[in-house]
Amino acid sequence: MSLRLSTVILPVRRWHDGGRERWQRAEELGFHAAYTYDHLSWRTFRDGPWFGAVPTLTAAAAATERIRLGTLVTSPNFRHPVTLAKELITLDDVSNGRVTLGIGAGGDGFDASTLRRSGEAPWTPRERADHFGEFLPLLDRLLTEDSVTYEGERYAAYEARNIPGCVQRPRLPFAVAATGPRGLRLAARHGQAWVTTGDPKISATGTPEQSLEAIRGQIERLGAACAAEGRDVDELDKILLADFTPDRPMESFDAFVEFAGKHAALGITEIVLHWPLPDTVFAADQKVFERIATEALAQL
Repeated sequence: MSLRLSTVILPVRRWHDGGRERWQRAEELGFHAAYTYDHLSWRTFRDGPWFGAVPTLTAAAAATERIRLGTLVTSPNFRHPVTLAKELITLDDVSNGRVTLGIGAGGDGFDASTLRRSGEAPWTPRERADHFGEFLPLLDRLLTEDSVTYEGERYAAYEARNIPGCVQRPRLPFAVAATGPRGLRLAARHGQAWVTTGDPKISATGTPEQSLEAIRGQIERLGAACAAEGRDVDELDKILLADFTPDRPMESFDAFVEFAGKHAALGITEIVLHWPLPDTVFAADQKVFERIATEALAQL
């Protein structure tokens, strides 16, 4: 499978003040997909503009024609599978079948605490994994069955109707973000793609070589999880959300080509770059970014 190149556009611009143009420009540049984060707020962006992912993607669907759209990533932290399924079916319809759902267990940031009831502590990593383990299979059913009744430990649905279902059949694809054993099993069982940001333990202090070895190990463990589910690991796309490894792929065009080549050799099939945002952790030269978009794959 040849390498694809995509971008992630953070939802920080008003739609009528540069927001629409970024999504349209992503399509013009030839990106395979344009994603956005699905958070209530995120890290250093908390005190600035931050818009909802699903409404943003719906607007982007209406403003574009070909580019795939999606989340990187949605989580159970503030979502319920019944309402999310309804929104996704609508988004898939508006986009005429161009949506990919990036989804994971979520983290311990603002999403984990904003909606908690009084006296309730944010979920522990184990609790997040427990919720995700129930959330994803139920969402799978909701997107593929006309009517679902389910009673679980953490979620319930009673005759939840989702007619006519997704444009994409049997449902829109799941790109499952996971590195631990439980998440990798879910990716192997339900995913059409797998998402990684590399190993967060070495993102700040490790070397590019150590990062490559860490991702190699993740792909090997994904392969073992797929084998246990009776699937070929090659059935899953392998998506790397860049800018979280020790590498600096956006420093120059040549730096990206080298970065992309090494990760493609590991089995990565899609690299996602953040749209440059001045004065943030995602600051980068816009000209270099656009040259990467239009010329880099030809070098590989």
